[in-house]
Amino acid sequence: MNWGAISFDWNQARAFLATAEEGSLSAAARALGLTQPTLGRQISALEQQLGVVLFERSGRGLAVTPTGQGLLEHVKAMATAANGLSLAASGQSKTIEGKVCISASDVAAAYMLPEVLAELRDIAPGIEIDIVATNSVSDLRQREADIALRHVRPEQPDLIARLVRNMTARLYAAPSYLSRHGHPASLQDLASATFVSFGDRDRLMRELGSQGIVLSRASLCYNTESGLVAWQLVRDGLCIGIMADDVAARYSDVVPVFPDMDPIPFPLWLVTHRELHTSRKFRIVFDFLAEKFSVARSPAKV
Repeated sequence: MNWGAISFDWNQARAFLATAEEGSLSAAARALGLTQPTLGRQISALEQQLGVVLFERSGRGLAVTPTGQGLLEHVKAMATAANGLSLAASGQSKTIEGKVCISASDVAAAYMLPEVLAELRDIAPGIEIDIVATNSVSDLRQREADIALRHVRPEQPDLIARLVRNMTARLYAAPSYLSRHGHPASLQDLASATFVSFGDRDRLMRELGSQGIVLSRASLCYNTESGLVAWQLVRDGLCIGIMADDVAARYSDVVPVFPDMDPIPFPLWLVTHRELHTSRKFRIVFDFLAEKFSVARSPAKV
């Protein structure tokens, strides 16, 4: 070990990581429970120590420089190691007990949470997990949940949010649907296709329209509040639907409608309330979920 090369403060590295993930000094300061000037000084000290520029202004936020991007993965690894050390210091979290309520969409609750929670159970068997599977946004400030998986960043300044991963989605259909109706050769061919939406039809039309996929309400022949029901309709060959690639990869009975088209990007945010700073059980679950969801998984097909 070259001890002479390790000359910077972990707090400075943590400030760099938080600012990179939050996108601004003010948001990172809130997440870490620091003042913005203190956080700014830590980043400046790290830049001076390393002899590099880590951020550049981008609109009203900050963008990580190419040099900073090259260092970011190393700092993330440090954060993971620091979290592991913290768990070990607390008796490997086996003495931590109590209930933690996690809110997620029905699709995320069914397809993303189970395997992660199985691992959490191994390291923190005393924590009891309540799962709220809902496609509405739980009010964390009213304690409808302690931690939430969301695809939109919360606007409330008293909530802590971490962007854990940028996910992708595509239009999918069953081969039986495509054999009956024909495989669309272009986006224009979708005008006569049958679609399913879940939740707000108009919102789905706007989001797909922003990706160049223009649908009419007449195309949305099926609608449900449940993402699980919508996905089953797609798998049964009734219609075309949109689904996260991570979920669709589990199934061999669906195919992407436009496999060569760029996927539709969407974020995965992990959100909690301020009690994260004072509750050991919330901190353990939040950090564990953030670590596990930051990496895409490759599940076996069914």
